[in-house]
Amino acid sequence: MKEQMSSFDIAAVAAELNEAIRGSRITKIYQINTKILLLNLRNPKGENLQLLIEVGKRTHLTSYNFEKPKKPPAFCMALRKYLENGVVREITQYDFERIIEFIIERGGQSYRFIIEMFDDGNVILVDHENRILHALAYRRMRDRNVLRGEVFRYPPQRGINLKDVSLDYLGKVRDFGQLEVVKGLTRLLGIGGFYAEELLLASGVDKSKACSLLSEEELNAIFRSVKDLMLRIERGNYEPCIFISGEGVWVDVAPFPLRKYSDLHIQRVETFNKALDEYYAKFSVESKAKQVEDAAKREIASLEKILESQKRSLEELRDKADAYRRIGDTIYSHLYEVDSLLNRVMAEKKAGRSWEEITKILLEEKRNLISPSIYFASLKPETLTLQISIGGQIIDLNLKMSAQQNASKYYEMAKKSESKIDGLEEAIKQTMAKIEEAKIKAYKRIEEISRPPSLKRRKEWFEKFRWFFSSEGFLVIGGRDAVSNEVLIRKYMEDQDIVFHADIAGSPFTIVKTKGRMPTEITINEAAQFTASYSRAWREKISAVDVYWVKPEQVSKSPPSGEYLPRGSFMIYGAKNYVRNVPLEVSIGVRDDELKVIGGPTSAIAKQTNCYVKIFPGDVPSGKLAKEIRRALAEMAPPEKREEILKIPLEDIQAFIPLGLGKMVEAVDKQKIKSS
Repeated sequence: MKEQMSSFDIAAVAAELNEAIRGSRITKIYQINTKILLLNLRNPKGENLQLLIEVGKRTHLTSYNFEKPKKPPAFCMALRKYLENGVVREITQYDFERIIEFIIERGGQSYRFIIEMFDDGNVILVDHENRILHALAYRRMRDRNVLRGEVFRYPPQRGINLKDVSLDYLGKVRDFGQLEVVKGLTRLLGIGGFYAEELLLASGVDKSKACSLLSEEELNAIFRSVKDLMLRIERGNYEPCIFISGEGVWVDVAPFPLRKYSDLHIQRVETFNKALDEYYAKFSVESKAKQVEDAAKREIASLEKILESQKRSLEELRDKADAYRRIGDTIYSHLYEVDSLLNRVMAEKKAGRSWEEITKILLEEKRNLISPSIYFASLKPETLTLQISIGGQIIDLNLKMSAQQNASKYYEMAKKSESKIDGLEEAIKQTMAKIEEAKIKAYKRIEEISRPPSLKRRKEWFEKFRWFFSSEGFLVIGGRDAVSNEVLIRKYMEDQDIVFHADIAGSPFTIVKTKGRMPTEITINEAAQFTASYSRAWREKISAVDVYWVKPEQVSKSPPSGEYLPRGSFMIYGAKNYVRNVPLEVSIGVRDDELKVIGGPTSAIAKQTNCYVKIFPGDVPSGKLAKEIRRALAEMAPPEKREEILKIPLEDIQAFIPLGLGKMVEAVDKQKIKSS
């Protein structure tokens, strides 16, 4: 896997970014974790873009969704303070190093947003006086400091800028003597070994050749390869591609085909930004799955060690129980002989003999005292233990006990061991269950992680306005404010449309896009309710207002003589078609076929989703209300969709809450209604 972008990669990315996002406005900045920043941008065409920065690894546009933290870190807050609503003026690569630099203007001030991609990487914000405002990581170093308030300095050059390489300079590689030429080029030019090898392949020079043995012809060939490669970069002559092995493994990604990968399959991609996005998205998934797999293996290995120990203990307990019971049985089967030996020992002791004397006597007389299968083995005075051998088995007997009592003691010891067996067998079952549970849990988690990351949904043109689709399938769009009212009427109103306005100051203009079809009263009433609900009547908590509709030719920006129309206002000429006493109500739900938030009149929303929430005018702020709505929708959704619904950005729901206030009055689950 490509761990870090090379200077060549950064050259291509910077060139593409300069084309794609120059002039874009930064609408939001997120810090996903300690390493990843995400910048939301709106380009001059009105398109929303996402710039991903993974410190020390990659920078590119991304089409994928990322879960945003609820509380932004301090560094993120600092970037928002200086850069949000700023305009990106230029993106460049510094001196063919692994450094990308953004020039951003905001509030009359110019900032440099510098991304260093070498080593552990860094993100540094520099003001117009070249002083460091903030950095992701502050550092004191031998050659420079990255500290707040200090003058920003670039790191020492790691090699010559390849654009400036001359044939004479390249000839210095011979000074490395017996060093392999691939290593010599790496040191001299300050490029990675990978691209040094690529240059040598293009030149037809053996990479293992000693630097001092390079001929003039070979130096010229290497020089031409350097110039050809740099010319390709300067002209932007890219052919972005992903290199894939025969086994389907994604090996690498580059802005153009590479000789080093000539034996691999090449997947062409439209832009290098997209190629990087696809490549790293795949490896991000595989990396997370590998982490889960490794953690599961460690957990399972630990449990299997415990299981192995438990099984050994169980075997030992069973062996002990069997041994104790066999000894008890043996003593009982030779009860008379064992008792005789015990009595003989105690009688000798009472007669005043020492233990040594008794032992000596028993050893001399053992063949005459008992049968050959039962004989005296040894005596342990300190524990009053007599050891006898019965059928080749050594048995310890307590001299204070009778043969029967000794047998009973062994039976008792067997029972104790057997009582522990049940508990240990249960513990083994539990450990085996834990192993299976860990395997299933890991499998499910890997399966979940291995799903392709969700692509950020590309918004339709009408989503910059308020919108919904009527029960009859007509697109209905309304202005959000004076500016969007102006844009809506001037740019998107067509001759066959129908235009709505509430009979109250502060109403949006609403357009039903008919496409030549005539809507029925169903759509007329829905568009009227939509217009009323998003008017100032909502904030005034008026329960119902009148709404009228007209044809496009009745709408004009020309006021009567001597009057002035403010931005977002239009004159209506001719007869108005009224819909009286239109109630204010909005329903918000999530489309069943995709996790897309929809909102509008209840009759229309109920046709597009099984679960929705009704809201009326109220005093609950949109942020809090959006959380209530999201939670209610998640509770009604099928279990497999709940987690995804809870990840829906609150701003997607807030977009459908009129004038930022309201109250939730009902949560509707049509499936439950049907089943009941």
